[in-house]
Amino acid sequence: MSAGTGTSRPPSPAVPPGERGATRIADRVVAKIAAQAAREALPPPPGAAAAPHATVVLRHETARVRLRLALGYPCDIGARCAAVRRRVTERLGTLADLEVTEVAVSVERLHPTPATGTADGRTR
Repeated sequence: MSAGTGTSRPPSPAVPPGERGATRIADRVVAKIAAQAAREALPPPPGAAAAPHATVVLRHETARVRLRLALGYPCDIGARCAAVRRRVTERLGTLADLEVTEVAVSVERLHPTPATGTADGRTR
């Protein structure tokens, strides 16, 4: 007998594939999903508006999201922010299997829509 083969172990039961190892999704990937979800929740941005930007803090199976975005004006800012929160929460739950405990939305800019602006770019 060679060394190390003196004892025989019973074969270990096969572990189902869904229970092997762990999957970790990087913070920046979750942030990209959140930013895309915010874009999906909003109408097309005015020409000069920046795309939504997200930062995420992950802890275990939960996420805290901070979003910065620009909106066309005039609009119901509260309703737009609520729609963004709902969409981000739903998409992160579906795509990344995360519980979202907070979605903080910061409206960085309001861009006048063409119907509200005057020829020199100012609004009334």
